Amino acid sequence: MYKGGIIVGPSLLGSNLWYRSHMTTETTRFIINNIGVLGFLLFLFIYGVKIDPGLLKRTGKVHVSTALMSMIIPSSTVFAVALTMRKDMDENFAKISSLGSIAAYLGTSSFPTLYHILEEFNLLNSDAGRISLASSMIGDAFGLFSLLAFEAAELGELGIMRAVWYLISLVLVISFLAFCVRPAMIWINKHTSEGHPLKETYVVIILLAAFFMALVTDVLGIAIACGPLFLGLAIPDGPHVGATLEKKTAAILGDFLLPFSFFMVGTYTDFYAMSASGWSHLSPLFIMVVIGYFVKFFTTWITLHLFRMPFRDALTVSLIMGLRGQVELVLFVHWIDKSIVMVPGFSLLVLLTGTVTAISCPLISILYDPTKPYMVNQRRTIQHHPPDKELRIVLCIFEQDAIHGLTHLLDISNPNQNCPFSISAVRLSELVGRVNPLFIDHEKQQVPPNYQWCSTIHVLERHQQLKEPYMKFHFFTAVTPKKTMFRDICELALEQEASLIILPFNTGDVHNHVNSQVLNNAPCTVAIFVDKGLLKTNNTLGSFRRSRYRFAVLFLGGGDSREALVYADKMLARDQVSLTVIRFLTHNFIGYNEIEKKLDDGIVTWFWVKNEINQRVVYREVVVRNGEETIAAIQAMNDGAFDLLIVGRKQGINPILLTGLSDWIETEELGLIGDYVSSSDFFGSASVLVIQQQTLRG
Repeated sequence: MYKGGIIVGPSLLGSNLWYRSHMTTETTRFIINNIGVLGFLLFLFIYGVKIDPGLLKRTGKVHVSTALMSMIIPSSTVFAVALTMRKDMDENFAKISSLGSIAAYLGTSSFPTLYHILEEFNLLNSDAGRISLASSMIGDAFGLFSLLAFEAAELGELGIMRAVWYLISLVLVISFLAFCVRPAMIWINKHTSEGHPLKETYVVIILLAAFFMALVTDVLGIAIACGPLFLGLAIPDGPHVGATLEKKTAAILGDFLLPFSFFMVGTYTDFYAMSASGWSHLSPLFIMVVIGYFVKFFTTWITLHLFRMPFRDALTVSLIMGLRGQVELVLFVHWIDKSIVMVPGFSLLVLLTGTVTAISCPLISILYDPTKPYMVNQRRTIQHHPPDKELRIVLCIFEQDAIHGLTHLLDISNPNQNCPFSISAVRLSELVGRVNPLFIDHEKQQVPPNYQWCSTIHVLERHQQLKEPYMKFHFFTAVTPKKTMFRDICELALEQEASLIILPFNTGDVHNHVNSQVLNNAPCTVAIFVDKGLLKTNNTLGSFRRSRYRFAVLFLGGGDSREALVYADKMLARDQVSLTVIRFLTHNFIGYNEIEKKLDDGIVTWFWVKNEINQRVVYREVVVRNGEETIAAIQAMNDGAFDLLIVGRKQGINPILLTGLSDWIETEELGLIGDYVSSSDFFGSASVLVIQQQTLRG
């Protein structure tokens, strides 16, 4: 966005005499610069609110090592090189404090910048994204400490007492925020009811306080950006306060203030001044920056390689850690304000920042595929699951209202002594009001108060007590952007070696997007459950009260239908369940894939031989010529008394059976037939279970 500022700045339009005299007067520059500073201050405040400092406690050895090595070695190298070139630098730039500030900048990676870029690439909850964010947060902590230390050193060059007063002021500001402001913010957070917005009065006071803190720190000689950032860190992240502040400021910050901020950066950028100053004047800064980038890249890569990270992943993280953005632009403006760099040096830094980002971003998208780990070549399906082995299931929970239907589905899936269920129940929440995603194993970590779901866990634990030892739950919490929520589900299924993922169906945009992405990337079978309530009983713990349940399988052929039939056969082991299987065949068997047809015949024969004398089983075959006859046959068999319809999604279905139906579908993730029997137009209130068998992609 700052490229627009460069266009209207002195490098292009600003070089025109008429434009400069009419459009860039002292008054307009004053207004643009002040609004631009306000934009950067609010940007840093909001990111301070969204950052969870507690993440520093949860970082591992690889994060700490990567952060320290990728910061200390590049900074030390750049500083050492800079000392050898001091004679070629101007007086202000040659100061130890100035060289130290630039060396520290080249060694650190800004958390807000990386978050913004990773969010655009949908890599926040990928392995590369997690390592980059955790390492950059550690680096930011050391980088901020270095910035404050070098500012104190700069004041110390003018007199020791100035440095002492600077440190005293810094301690007082941090103490006030930690012991006065933060407890007040926690109190406000606790007294804001779930589902209710933060009071407008609080919002206005907090936003005014952010700008007031900028004034206070500037008056005390501390960097003006530190005030809003420190205040943001004192405010609890997540729902309530953090989420409300982010929502309230999103429009004015993104659409009004930040454009002025980037416009301000562009007006400072003057490539003609670079040319006029000459190579000899800019070469020390250029050499420092280039060495800093390269040393940081290779240091990060070597460190991750020593921790046995795959080559392409380590390369990706190394590129990510070198990215620069808004925070660095704020720092450049601060440097030009402090006369550490002049306009030519500032312009060079902006140019190099844009160049590095323009080169790195395409390389990241080429090198890293976050879905690759889910591409397994092992069969993880119900059909191929050994009958005497524990069945591992990932149960996805978006809303508490769906929990009773899901527990009943688990019950009728027939956990037993020969095949007990190990269920990984994961509560999925959209990431709002914070920047770092969370994935918490309840057995290993404590869930933050904002994301606890105790009532739902209590229901599942009581259900487990009833079903022991045939059903055991393990609880997880995932807080992540909706675009990448599917990765946490797929990764959990991969780690737990699950054979089945169960997703509740909901018409909301978040659910639909997550379900579609899980279907496209899952390392195992996926079942989408459309709960219409008929599986519910009066007992909230899920024991059966009714004497009989009527289920039906609509078998249209293909891998998904075969998986659906095997799943239904597991349910049939319960005496309360009766099952009707309808197999749809085309006239004269036209349109079939020979291999798929043989596989279908094999599974149907297996099922019929197993259940031939079972009085609770009805098997029928229906011959149709097109999709219209398929729908008519489904309507004919439906008497409105079925409790559950089980259908394969779409994989391997003979296209003749669906001819003419493609325009009818409203919900792609349910497939054509699943979408139809789930719709309000379909007679009856049967719940629907749509099955997609694992697709081997490895």
